[in-house]
Amino acid sequence: MIEPKLEVPAELRDLAEKTIDQAEKAFGMFFDAATKSMSSVPGASADVSKQALAFTEQNMKAAFEHARKLVHATDLQEAMRIQSEFLRSQFTNAGDHMRQMTGNFMQPGKGNPDKGKF
Repeated sequence: MIEPKLEVPAELRDLAEKTIDQAEKAFGMFFDAATKSMSSVPGASADVSKQALAFTEQNMKAAFEHARKLVHATDLQEAMRIQSEFLRSQFTNAGDHMRQMTGNFMQPGKGNPDKGKF
């Protein structure tokens, strides 16, 4: 069976690419502002917040890259492959992030200021 090509006009692909770029710039400005505001907050909870923000930023960058790949998919099979790879990497990243976050909470003096004290 021959997979039909996705007949998307070049102008529409260009518009989608520009929209992705604009959204990525807006999120970049948000993350810069959030990072600057967190740098003025001391304490263990600020460290956890900074780490959560870094994970969120990493996930958003992956989502934008994913969107760019989808814009250039030429058939449904390629789009499904791109989607499958993205989901697989996101599940892996989510597990890694959870391990890192819980690891920080389990270490005395990290995440919970009372942890490890008697």
